[in-house]
Amino acid sequence: MPVQVDLDAMKQVKTPRARIASKSLRSLLAGTTALVTASAGAAEAASEFSVSSLEVVNFAMVIGAISAAMISAIWLIRERGKIDAENAVLRSSLADANAHVARYHALVVDRDRRIIIWEGVGLPAEFLGNLPAETGAPQSTADFLAFGRWLDARSAAGLQQAIDQLRSSAERFDLVLETVRGHVIEAQGRVSGGRAFVRFVALSNVRAELASLKAERARLVASLDIVQTLFDVLDMPVWLRDPDGNLNWVNSAYVQAVEGADLHDVLDRKLELLGTATRERVRAAATTERPFHEKVSTVIGGHRRFLDVTDVRSGAGFAGLARDVSIEEDVREELRRTLRSHADTLDHLATPVAIFDRDQRLQFFNQAFQRLWDLDAPYLARRPDNGEFLERLRVEGKLPEPHSWRDWKEQVLSVYRSIEAQPHLWHLPDGQTLNVFANAHPQGGATWIFENLTEKVDLEARYNTLLRVQGETIDHLAEGICVFGPDGKLRLCNTAFRALWGLSEAETRPGAHIRDVTALCRPSYDQPDGWRMFAGSITGFDDERKTRDGRIELATGLILDYAVVPLPDAQTMIAFANVTDSVGAERMLTEKNEALQKADKLKNEFVQHVSYELRSPLTNIIGFTDLLRTPGMGELNDRQAEYLDHISTSSSMLLTIVNDILDLATVDAGIMRLEIGDVAAADLVAEAAALIADRLKEDGLRLEIDIANAPAAMQGDHQRLKQILFKLLMNAANFAPEGSVIRLACWRDTSDTVFTISDSGPGIPSDMLKNAFSRFETGGQGGRRRGAGLGLSIVESFVGLHHGQVTIDCREGEGTQVTCRIPHDLEASRDAAE
Repeated sequence: MPVQVDLDAMKQVKTPRARIASKSLRSLLAGTTALVTASAGAAEAASEFSVSSLEVVNFAMVIGAISAAMISAIWLIRERGKIDAENAVLRSSLADANAHVARYHALVVDRDRRIIIWEGVGLPAEFLGNLPAETGAPQSTADFLAFGRWLDARSAAGLQQAIDQLRSSAERFDLVLETVRGHVIEAQGRVSGGRAFVRFVALSNVRAELASLKAERARLVASLDIVQTLFDVLDMPVWLRDPDGNLNWVNSAYVQAVEGADLHDVLDRKLELLGTATRERVRAAATTERPFHEKVSTVIGGHRRFLDVTDVRSGAGFAGLARDVSIEEDVREELRRTLRSHADTLDHLATPVAIFDRDQRLQFFNQAFQRLWDLDAPYLARRPDNGEFLERLRVEGKLPEPHSWRDWKEQVLSVYRSIEAQPHLWHLPDGQTLNVFANAHPQGGATWIFENLTEKVDLEARYNTLLRVQGETIDHLAEGICVFGPDGKLRLCNTAFRALWGLSEAETRPGAHIRDVTALCRPSYDQPDGWRMFAGSITGFDDERKTRDGRIELATGLILDYAVVPLPDAQTMIAFANVTDSVGAERMLTEKNEALQKADKLKNEFVQHVSYELRSPLTNIIGFTDLLRTPGMGELNDRQAEYLDHISTSSSMLLTIVNDILDLATVDAGIMRLEIGDVAAADLVAEAAALIADRLKEDGLRLEIDIANAPAAMQGDHQRLKQILFKLLMNAANFAPEGSVIRLACWRDTSDTVFTISDSGPGIPSDMLKNAFSRFETGGQGGRRRGAGLGLSIVESFVGLHHGQVTIDCREGEGTQVTCRIPHDLEASRDAAE
């Protein structure tokens, strides 16, 4: 009978193991079907033939195979059911897991928290969730990791350090952070499964307040550490106590004061700086509204010390500090003893003294003060103020009556606002004269000293009268008089003495010592036998005082005859008579002449030096100007060429002036030497004409030369003679009218070679003709080019070096003729000049 198997049900198995079993079952069923078919065929054949034993065996095997296939099919069906049940359970678990994941993700991805996950080193961080925008935390990942931008500096630094420790050493952390907007955020760092997590939670309500309090506590702790560190470096003992009075903390100065090892040793041993009675008094007196402040004594380092103790009380306990005022107390006690000693001393003085305190009330007075003003003791004991004291003296008529009492009183009392003593003279109505000194105290108040000058003023008045009579007599003397006492101090001197020695009245006031007068007179006369000799005569210990006389010459040029005359009462008079006019006239003239010569020499040296210094740069300018004109330096436009012409012309003119100045300076210094030789007159004139040719052409002038009677040769310096003719031709060209003729002639006279240069210019005015050869004189008017005025001066100097003469003949408006005469025999001319 064929076996029916639900193959469709087998196909529904989804698991791999079910699919394998299904394939095996199909193969087995196919084999079984073939066997059954074969058995059926064999049975039909058995009907025809007899059954053998082999066939029985085969039939049994077929039956066994069928049974096995049936059993396998049943097992597969059961397994399929189990697999379906297992798949249903797995699908249910997966749905539950997805639901849990969704719920957890919803919890994590919240606007009040954000999580950063680091998988490993070098991998980017993963971000979950966001923080509220009002906290200032950025939404982007890159900006969020820049903690310094949205957290305060201290929180950002602490967070970055904690994250580094978390990722490198797996150190967990819990931090409370503050954003730049003032919000509080909690950060927790953990490591799980090889991953680093940092969760940021924005706190609110109670947790935010708690976190803010924690941050505030951290700041307070830091501030407390700073304050304690500051107290620890103070040299004053500082301590903190609990409400029961036990020490909680002391600084280093406290530890040293109680001779403790350190802070813990002081706290453990309960070492106290103040005694028990003092501490009890502090506890009883100190309140939250009014601290304890008092000076107490204690023993520090085996010595009794005074401490200025300040102790404050609060709900947390006590805090105090102590300042060592032992030195101040010693000084204060010494001041009190000194004041008592001064009071006893002042009370025995005959000079009235009164001391007013900073409130201007009478603090001390001596008996002389009471006798001076005849005031009753009860009034003075009442300690009146200074203004009231002056008002009473005024009412009783004991003070002078000024024009404005209020202004006078204000001026007197201004001593309390000044820093220096203010003396006043009070002329009292009873005829007394008081010299009043008011000396202000640095701590306030003033000391008044009333010196009675009545007798002294009277004696001084009579003495001053005598001195005025004597002074008037001495001041009208022509001789300088000064009188010194035996102590070397100046008694008097007259106006003539001060004028002779160049002293002021303040420097020669009576009382000036001979040393001071010597120092003042030393610049005028600093000789060993000078004022030191006078000082020896005045303050010496010679048994016999002699009269001395002599003559001295001062540095100021005065010549004085002196006489040292001993006077009665050991005084000494020194008289000085001015004899400069009688013995020094010739010397003065000589000195003046030498000074003029020296000044002229200095001038010449200066001019020569400056001329040499100017000529070198001018030569460079001219050379570079000529270099710029060469074709090899490039083409120049018209304006540049014109500017170069101006530069060249100006430089050449300036060089000519410098050379002229140098020549004149050389002549004045007497160092110019002529190179005398034979000079051909015709060649000399031709060279001079060649030098002036361009200038004549430029101005439209014509030069006529007459050398028919010129000598063949003459003696002289060729270069200087050519320079003379060139200067004269240049001068004529400057003043000759355009298109006119300049005439140059040369002929031989009896003993001279004569050169004349004439023009038809305006001539030189008669008032300027006498200064024509002066330096820097421009001569006549109307010249084309205004020079330095040195041309004719150089001509005159060079002609003079040749021992010749130069003259000018002109009439205003009719032209000018200059004549130069050069001797033939220069040696004979030089001897004649000498």
